[in-house]
Amino acid sequence: MFAYISRRLAVSLLILLTVSFAVYIIFAFLPFDPAALTCGKNCNDPGIIEANRHRLGYDLPFFTQYFLFLKGLFFGRSFGEGAALINCPAPSLGYSFQQHACVTNLIGEALPVTFSLAIGAIVMWLALGIGLGILAARFRGRIVDQLSTIFVLIGTSLPTFLTGLLLMVFVVIRWHLIPFPSGNYTPFLENPFEWAQILFLPWLTLAFAYAALYTRFVRSSVIDTSNEDYIRTARAKGLSEGVILGKHTLRSALAPIATMAGLDFAGLLGGAILTESVFNLPGLGRLAISSVVKYDLPIIVATTLLAAFIVVVMNLIVDILYAYIDPRVRVA
Repeated sequence: MFAYISRRLAVSLLILLTVSFAVYIIFAFLPFDPAALTCGKNCNDPGIIEANRHRLGYDLPFFTQYFLFLKGLFFGRSFGEGAALINCPAPSLGYSFQQHACVTNLIGEALPVTFSLAIGAIVMWLALGIGLGILAARFRGRIVDQLSTIFVLIGTSLPTFLTGLLLMVFVVIRWHLIPFPSGNYTPFLENPFEWAQILFLPWLTLAFAYAALYTRFVRSSVIDTSNEDYIRTARAKGLSEGVILGKHTLRSALAPIATMAGLDFAGLLGGAILTESVFNLPGLGRLAISSVVKYDLPIIVATTLLAAFIVVVMNLIVDILYAYIDPRVRVA
């Protein structure tokens, strides 16, 4: 197991380095002057543009810029000099002149919102999707299975923004069950009840869409696994259906769920753009969209790299978890 984890960790580090270089080189060779974007769309003062180019290091050779970027991740980075010196501590992802803040600080403010949204949503959709999928497989062809089919059709047909709007209209506006979202995020440690109240509808919106996919996948996996020879052998030995389901069927049937859940969770951590926009949550998705609208290049680069980093790290975690669930993976 240790050798397997070591191999996967080495590969993941290599992928992260490759991805960071690819993303950096893409944005470095875009057909516009990045220094001109540091003072807004209508910046026409050559002196300001040139000063910002020097302060951000855009006047240096490409490989020097990339080396300084990597160095800033581990040791922090300074921009400018003298009285105009700006220090961004490690891990430094750059400096936004438009928002006059280190990019890491801006991401640090948005990431807890997105993480809270993702962690609550994945708990809800795994509980609902796996539970309903198992019931649909156990009672195949009965009313529970038919209801799950209807749920899957509705969940996969409705886009998340429409589901969110419908929940807003009925739960908030018509039935007044939850106060109207203010767009202000309350940290969990500050007020857990208000934290859950603000995020409940976004959780439900994402859980509804993802649980539909998981329900159908779990149903198919459980049915396929139930037809395996070792399951029939377990029944022949006289084991109860509950023991067979919990000890044998689910361990094999739910192994692919680890991969799906890990990648879906990584995608949400990268920014659930539509859901955050519908409920006016100040997460990574909204930060990324606003940076694109404002042509704030350092934030665009940072959010892109962060999303890639999250996907690679979650892939590593999923590989390790998969190897624990199915030991045959370790020898691959």
